[in-house]
Amino acid sequence: MKFEERLSDRDAWSIGDGCSAGRVLDLLSTKTVFLVVRECFYGTTRFDDFVTRVGASAPAVSRALKQLKAAGIVAPVVYREPGSRARDEYRLTEAGEDLLPVFLSLMQWGDRHLQDGRPPLSFVEAGTGRPIQVRVSAEPAPETACDDIEIRVHPVGRG
Repeated sequence: MKFEERLSDRDAWSIGDGCSAGRVLDLLSTKTVFLVVRECFYGTTRFDDFVTRVGASAPAVSRALKQLKAAGIVAPVVYREPGSRARDEYRLTEAGEDLLPVFLSLMQWGDRHLQDGRPPLSFVEAGTGRPIQVRVSAEPAPETACDDIEIRVHPVGRG
């Protein structure tokens, strides 16, 4: 990347706390927070399921959900099992769903640079089976909605 001319003297300016990337990292500040977002994309909605699937303690998951709720990434939706008290499920908001390219690009980078062999999952367009890819491009491209993505597993030991 290159800076426009008026920004070329890096000592003459600073973005400081206004950096959007820094703010996202503040929001997704722990592994637990990020994995809770992952689980939301995977369809997890209930607290006990987050605890099980994220592999974190209940207090850590509770803090993550509170942080994501305060940031407008998830919203609670009340549900009630017959004979039980009302409880909250957590669903991604529009802002949460807008994290999909962030999530997929991190997965894509990890698949390429951190996996030893074939990655455990792939993300494909549900109707066609074409791989979903996140790219930096000046060309407009049609967006694929979260509901139009199918997650497939790659069994260990198979090519």
